[in-house]
Amino acid sequence: MRLLRSLVALVLGIAAPAQALEQVAFSSRDGTMLSGWLSRPEGLGPFPAVIMLHGCAGLWTGSGQLSARETDWTARLVGAGYAVLLPDSFRPRGVSALCNDRIRSLMPADRAQDAFGARDWLAQQPFIASERVGLIGWSNGGSTALEVAGETAAAGAGGFRAVIAFYPACRLLLKRGWIARAPTTILHGLADDWTPAAPCQRLASKGSAQFVGYPEAYHGFDHPNLPLRERKAGYSERADGLVTLGTQADARAQAIAATMAILQGM
Repeated sequence: MRLLRSLVALVLGIAAPAQALEQVAFSSRDGTMLSGWLSRPEGLGPFPAVIMLHGCAGLWTGSGQLSARETDWTARLVGAGYAVLLPDSFRPRGVSALCNDRIRSLMPADRAQDAFGARDWLAQQPFIASERVGLIGWSNGGSTALEVAGETAAAGAGGFRAVIAFYPACRLLLKRGWIARAPTTILHGLADDWTPAAPCQRLASKGSAQFVGYPEAYHGFDHPNLPLRERKAGYSERADGLVTLGTQADARAQAIAATMAILQGM
């Protein structure tokens, strides 16, 4: 597949230290041609890699910049020696966002095929240590990461050495009797009123995954700088239909440390 080199750090507003992103094209396992954004350390490698799955708002802000959370995590992981691939599941399908939709045109089970397609693409790159690939997802992307972890294909040489799901929705997986096929950790805010933590804690207990809950932390607690706020959403635990999100400094610091420790063990 064709590698489209496009150094777009200035265009995308990447925070310092700036990370050069290369646009790449690859096929989802469902046959959809996707775009992705690759950032990697200097040198020839081979580098361990992390695929990062965006949430229901997509990869991009309204002004066309890479979202602050993905920017922050990309810089952190590349600085630690990992290549990072960010698949865009939305724009190639004509989707801008799904956060306010109760009936969704694209589900986590569909997006799981994108994660496997990204994994297939990485396996073909000579600068990637193909036996050391991890997966991280946030919110809708976290639910997608759990869908991936529950597939038999997630295990073994062509699978994922680590799967990390930040504040996913877990009720449907709990009803389905989900079991992790790859080493899986769920990091969740215990105050989350958008995707509640309790079903995920039960899912982890029954499905051979690890669960870490952070007190007084809401949805998006690992965002680099998001003041606590409320917004409308397609789903909410609250009667008024609002959800709470924002940075929680202690939870953010602990989750960063936990994530880096997991990845170092790949």
